[in-house]
Amino acid sequence: MIAPAGAQDITDKMKSWLFGPPAADDGNPNTAKEIDCPGVEVRNGAATLSIAAPGVEAGPMTTRYQVTIADTARECAPLGGVMTMKVGVQGRVLLGPAGAPGNVDVPLRIAVVQEGVNPKTIVSKFYRVPVQVQPGQTSVPYAQVEQDLTFPMPPPAVLDAYVVYVGFDPNSAPAKPERKPARQKKH
Repeated sequence: MIAPAGAQDITDKMKSWLFGPPAADDGNPNTAKEIDCPGVEVRNGAATLSIAAPGVEAGPMTTRYQVTIADTARECAPLGGVMTMKVGVQGRVLLGPAGAPGNVDVPLRIAVVQEGVNPKTIVSKFYRVPVQVQPGQTSVPYAQVEQDLTFPMPPPAVLDAYVVYVGFDPNSAPAKPERKPARQKKH
């Protein structure tokens, strides 16, 4: 039975919004609530991103767009020796003082890491999430759902050390070069 909307916490609402309503409990021991699923965390320092115009030094008054991560959700499905995760990220693009309507490519990374003395990246995926800011809008939501974050199933004690990190990764998103008009040869 689904709790009334007012009684659901934000994680339940996010999961319902991204993944649909929860499946009925059929007594199967492999249902999502019985599976040890790695948690999702926003990487330190990667929860917000300020985007300035190309060639302009970043600063409070030169910010075109401020991008934030508001919520995450995840779902696990082990099959044989493989774990497949569905990971959702939801956030907003805010228009900054130097901003204007247009297209914004949000550079987002989702990575599964085995934490420990020497952290080990298990799988990492990079996305350019396109967001359209229309005239008259100052804030636009975005969402990215990775349907197939797959990795070999480790032993249970090792799986306990796995964490799914999400965050902005502007260094993996090379700026699109601006096209300059072709120079005309003088004859």
